Amino acid sequence: MILVAKKHDTWVDIVSTFGVTRRVAEDITQEMYIKIQLQIEKGLDITYENDINYYYIFKTLKTLFLDLKRREKGIVMVNIDDVYVKARGFAMSAEDVNFESAYKEHKKELSKMYWYDRKVFEIVNEGQSVAEFSRNSKIKYYSLYFTYKKVKEKLKKLI
Repeated sequence: MILVAKKHDTWVDIVSTFGVTRRVAEDITQEMYIKIQLQIEKGLDITYENDINYYYIFKTLKTLFLDLKRREKGIVMVNIDDVYVKARGFAMSAEDVNFESAYKEHKKELSKMYWYDRKVFEIVNEGQSVAEFSRNSKIKYYSLYFTYKKVKEKLKKLI
């Protein structure tokens, strides 16, 4: 751990390149020390050829930075196994949900929608970004974005 602490300024400089203030970079670096110490106590070896594994330290710093950004935006990462779906007034676990019938119900509802709405949803849902779709189709970004959002909200209500 002493080897890691000797490079303190280097770690803070790295975190600063992520676009945060020096103070926030210091905080993230301190959190990294705690995380690394806990991992060392569990038996993690952070050395690489008699030096520090810089890649592991970098990935830890980057992960802590991304966690901070998610918290700021209110983004919560959820494990599908922990999701509870409200159905018929009571909570069910993910194992109790019939995903096949839910999928069929969504497909049925999607087929009832206006062709433009359905096609925009399908294209974006298959992985093409709205921005890329807009550039390729010459359709305004916000038109595509709000169409996709509207369809997604309708389908969410089915759950």
